[in-house]
Amino acid sequence: MASNENRIREEICVTGKSLYERRYTVGSAGNISARLDDGWLITPTDACLGRLDPNDISKVDSRGNHVSGGRPSKTLALHRKIYENSAGAKGVVHTHSTHLVALTLAGVWSNDDVLPPITPYYVMKVGHVPLIAYRRPGDEGVAEEVAALASRVRAVLLERLGPVVWEKTVSHASYALEELEETARLYLSTMPRPEPLPEAAIEDLRKTFGARW
Repeated sequence: MASNENRIREEICVTGKSLYERRYTVGSAGNISARLDDGWLITPTDACLGRLDPNDISKVDSRGNHVSGGRPSKTLALHRKIYENSAGAKGVVHTHSTHLVALTLAGVWSNDDVLPPITPYYVMKVGHVPLIAYRRPGDEGVAEEVAALASRVRAVLLERLGPVVWEKTVSHASYALEELEETARLYLSTMPRPEPLPEAAIEDLRKTFGARW
């Protein structure tokens, strides 16, 4: 097994353990994947992200055939569509994070932006996050809907299921997911609801940091 693939397997396990221990996901919920030159790695179906073994991570070839490890997560189609439609995506993280799931139950800010731009780091590290209407876990219709958005955003929120975030590495995807979950926590815990940053402040973040908003 190539050393780079070994490193990515370890990164998936370290990321999963960190998210699980801080209750970004519970039980066997959630999944993580990474793009390789010859296919993808993805956590096995019904695996606990807090107890992953690098050798059990599923490997899938470039045609979608299961090569090794446990049976791939049922969300494999969703992950593949993201990689096919976002050139910069090398890692995808999906969790059932409490505050983000709660946000879909309480009511998102809008279907195009589930949260308002209330902090500069949310604007810089996450950006626009559209809502994907509920379908059962693993429904391929979700994969097609996310595929149409994957080149323009770096995250979506699945109604009643939680966030899916993609970035240049698995670790960077988890960092963006954490920022997204923290913003949802802040938004839901503040009464009255916080106002968005003014447009002038957002434009300053665009010019200074290249924020995608």
